[in-house]
Amino acid sequence: RCPLGPAGATAWPLGRSVPSERPGGTDMLIQLRYFASLREALGPGETIELPAGATVASVRDALIARGGTHAQMLARGRALRCALDRRMADENQALHDDAELAFFPPVTGG
Repeated sequence: RCPLGPAGATAWPLGRSVPSERPGGTDMLIQLRYFASLREALGPGETIELPAGATVASVRDALIARGGTHAQMLARGRALRCALDRRMADENQALHDDAELAFFPPVTGG
């Protein structure tokens, strides 16, 4: 278990069991997934607890606030795409309990 950032959220690596009792004030569990270069740098993902009202942008900001590799890979100047429950999402999209949020670089072909 590790702190997600200043918003008071908590995170567990993928594959670790998440406690069934959630601390007061935390209303949602979100499954984060990372793909391509993000996966290489950050791992496959993690499960995080978030307060109600969290958005894609607030999760990204909290992950950036961790510093280190998270800050580098998810930086605001870096082009990233997001998917919420396997559908493309913009950063204003509100999250819900048991959502799956994925971050990945844009894909180009040639």
